[in-house]
Amino acid sequence: MRRQTLTDHIRENAKDFLNISDAIRAHAAERPAAPAVEDETTHLTWQGFDARIDAITAALQESGIGHGDKVAMLARNAVDVLALYMASLRAGACAVPLSTLASPEQLAAMVTDSGAGLLAVDAYSLPLIGPALDRLGDVRLIGFDFGAGTAGDDRWTGFADWLAAAPATPAPVEIGSEDLFNIIYSSGTTGVPKGIVHSHQMRGAQTRRLQSMGFGPDTVSMVSTPIYSNTTLAALLPTVLFGGHAVLMAKFDAGRFLDLAAAKRATHAMLVPVQYTRILDHPDFDRHDLSSFQMKLSTSAPLRAGTKREIARRWPGGMVEIYGLTEGGLSCLLDVMAFPDKLDTVGRPSEGAEIRVIDDEGRELPQGQIGELVGRGPAMMSGYHNLDDKTAEMMWHDAEGRLFLRSGDMGQVDEDGFVRLLDRRKDMIISGGFNVYAVDLEAVLFTHPDVTDAAVIGIPSRDWGETPLGLVVLKPGAATTADEICRYANERLGKAQRLSAVELRDELPRSPIGKVLKRELREPYISAFERAAAV
Repeated sequence: MRRQTLTDHIRENAKDFLNISDAIRAHAAERPAAPAVEDETTHLTWQGFDARIDAITAALQESGIGHGDKVAMLARNAVDVLALYMASLRAGACAVPLSTLASPEQLAAMVTDSGAGLLAVDAYSLPLIGPALDRLGDVRLIGFDFGAGTAGDDRWTGFADWLAAAPATPAPVEIGSEDLFNIIYSSGTTGVPKGIVHSHQMRGAQTRRLQSMGFGPDTVSMVSTPIYSNTTLAALLPTVLFGGHAVLMAKFDAGRFLDLAAAKRATHAMLVPVQYTRILDHPDFDRHDLSSFQMKLSTSAPLRAGTKREIARRWPGGMVEIYGLTEGGLSCLLDVMAFPDKLDTVGRPSEGAEIRVIDDEGRELPQGQIGELVGRGPAMMSGYHNLDDKTAEMMWHDAEGRLFLRSGDMGQVDEDGFVRLLDRRKDMIISGGFNVYAVDLEAVLFTHPDVTDAAVIGIPSRDWGETPLGLVVLKPGAATTADEICRYANERLGKAQRLSAVELRDELPRSPIGKVLKRELREPYISAFERAAAV
């Protein structure tokens, strides 16, 4: 029996190929004066956006960037950053957006790994890459908002000068469904993140899935997460593809978001859970007119059931939680308004997607049992860049040889087909031989009226192997002690789940898209345990 490969999958789903560059040209021809994209200083119509993309495409081609080449960018959200992203695709190249929270060593490794022939950087991000410039090799350096001689370095070319030296119009390039669209580097806190490769087919399939959320010519979409995040692209790409209006925020601020959303009459927003919490907690939330909203989306981390209820009650418009991986495969949608009794889940598989549950040996488990979630669907990655072994580790095949991708998430599927997430497999706590899922303990901590944020981690224990520790952020002005919160939680938890202790924190470390960095939280306890054991 032949097992399906990722290339097989792309070819079998080639109907999902959508050429976003052609769509932009069509919007420019049909609605030239309609607003397309804006940031704090620049506003472009569809005609202006298309012309800007053409100019940048011509400059890329003049710089030797063509079909299959890589274009890296390190910058905060801005019109020209998005235009460069789209121009890379128009040139037949692959966009490589880089995280502004990565270290210089990680950035240099990502640029090298991607094989980027050009790197564009804004002034905000220049200090991040500066220490690593000598390790980049032969890469063309472009400054979005600075030019040659900046910081005494003549290797940089200013964006305006770069465009001025290029031909007026670009040469046409044919793009196919298997061609690379982007490489998204995963958010690792140590080492070099993996480059997740997406094809034009994958992005087309993902965008089709979001079309049902009401994206279209009348869309006004708030973009407040970084363009280097797959979370952002999941909503930004359908906004562009279907002719909507994207409002870019360089940096998220809850008050500024509310002001812009009300002023621009926003209809759509993709936000991560921590953003929803900050927006809902803002003292001026109820003073803003958000009645224009048609759909709000959440992804990247589980959204608490209580927060979903509050959004449904206080914020006009629909609300959908999306569960998925940057790698693709797994895809669930939860319509919060339609299923108020399922808010402890992430919904059911989206159209065309399948989810199975497997045990540690890769055997499929029956409905209701807990195991690792694996999934398949129209939107799946082409693989990890330069990491065939890691790509192979992600794969699971069913009895018919069909390809599924492993999630690393523990979960179960209920009798109605709704998926309940429990924990990352690597974050599962094994205490005294019992599997303890942090999400269950965190849910109890969040019911305490003084708790605004919480995480549970497993820390080493001589008696139990691991033991659960609660890390809690209190609401402003709260006087509750850590011991009181620990007693409160343990009174409501099963014997095998009980917290060994609770510690109070000012804040919890999070990734750019709001995920709590549990590895960072665990490390000091592991190091201390190892030092004590060595004495």
